[in-house]
Amino acid sequence: MLTLHGFAISNYYNKVKLALLEKGVPFEEKYEGVREKGEALLAASPLGKIPYLSTGHGTLCESQAILEYLEAAYPERPLLPRDAFAAAKVRELATFIDWHLEMAARQLYPAAFFGAPPLSESNSARIRKDIEQKIDAVKKLLRFAPFAAGDSFTMADCCAFADLPLAGLATKTVYGEDLLLARGLDYKPYVAMIAERPAAQKVLADRKAAMAQAQKP
Repeated sequence: MLTLHGFAISNYYNKVKLALLEKGVPFEEKYEGVREKGEALLAASPLGKIPYLSTGHGTLCESQAILEYLEAAYPERPLLPRDAFAAAKVRELATFIDWHLEMAARQLYPAAFFGAPPLSESNSARIRKDIEQKIDAVKKLLRFAPFAAGDSFTMADCCAFADLPLAGLATKTVYGEDLLLARGLDYKPYVAMIAERPAAQKVLADRKAAMAQAQKP
C-alpha cells in the first residue's frame, strides 16, 4: 500500500493526492509537518519538503517525480496522452504552472497567508512584474478545452487545480486584485468544472477540514 506523507493544506500534496484519486490507486495518508525537520523526513525528502510517497521500493519525493512514478507503475488510468509529443506538451504545461507561475506567486505567501510583514515597495513591484510575466507565459500554453492541456484530464490538471486558485488568492491579498484575472487568465470556470469531479471534491473537503483544524487554538 502506498502512503502519501504531508498535509492536506499543501497544494503540492493535493496535486499528488488528486492524481492518486483520479487513477484509482489505493493509498493511505500520513500527516507530516515540516516545521521540525526530523531524521525520518530528511531521509525521505532531503530538503525537508512534502509531499513524499512511501512505496514498496522505498520513498520518493518531489510532486512531479511522484506523478511520473504513478504513471509508469499504474498505467490503467493514464494522466498522459499516448502520443509522445502530446505527452511532452502536458509535461511542459505542468512545469510552467508549478515551477514558473506558482513559484513566482509563492514569494507572496509569507505576507499573504502567514502574517509576515508587508513587502517593501521595491520588492512588491519586483515580484508583481515577475508574476505577470509568468502569467502571460502560462496563458500561451493553457488550453481550457475543456481541460488544461486539451480534451482529457492529465497531470497538468492536477497542477492547475492545485496552483491557480492559490496564486490568484495570494495576488489579490497582496495587490488588491487577482492578477491572473487581470491579465486575462480566467481560470475560475475551469476550476469550478474540475471541482465537480469526485476526486477533486474529496481533495477540497479534506483541505477544508485540515484548515479548520489548523485554525483551532
